Amino acid sequence: MAEVTAAGVKALREKTGAGMMECKNALTEAGGDEAQAIELLRKRGLASAKKKEGRIAAEGVVGSYIHMGGKVGVLVEVNCETDFVARTEEFQQLVKDIAMHVAAAEPRFVSREEVDAGVMDKEREIARAQAKNDPKNASKPDQVIDKIVEGRMNKFYEEAVLVDQPFVKDPAKTVGDLLNEKIAATGEKISVRRFTRYKMGEGLSKREEDFGGEVAALL
Repeated sequence: MAEVTAAGVKALREKTGAGMMECKNALTEAGGDEAQAIELLRKRGLASAKKKEGRIAAEGVVGSYIHMGGKVGVLVEVNCETDFVARTEEFQQLVKDIAMHVAAAEPRFVSREEVDAGVMDKEREIARAQAKNDPKNASKPDQVIDKIVEGRMNKFYEEAVLVDQPFVKDPAKTVGDLLNEKIAATGEKISVRRFTRYKMGEGLSKREEDFGGEVAALL
């Protein structure tokens, strides 16, 4: 029985488009055999997401979510291939769940491809400086520092990129895993095109309260 490694799970996910947890479970069940794991995923209808990436998803729904008594609001556009799927209760619930997730998790980008190169360079620069300034890494070679930097970049993706974030209603899977599940269930390409998150008063200068001064003035 071969060992199930993170690299093996990642490779299986890239080949099948199935979620990380589904890939890990399939590899575990298959004793680490990738071909058998792919067969298991195909039987479960979870290995079809990758095949649908090139298809056009021009239908869908613009959904909204308002939280905290109107203090936070989100608009999100989720696309699918047909109006039939867009009108189903399951798809409508998916849009609501993603809008709620955006409100709670505050992602900055939909996918890694959206992250500006300048932002990436700056994050890598900060991660490398932090790694080198850590006394525990003083004697470690550059190859090890590079791995530490990549680990911190993956952490950045988990915090800033929507599809890489743990889903707020089920942190055992990512938003990307959730989308792949719905792709397998509907047989259509489903993707988040864009979102906007509003927070009441964000970016505005607020008046500083000087209660001590007000009391003194009254006296």
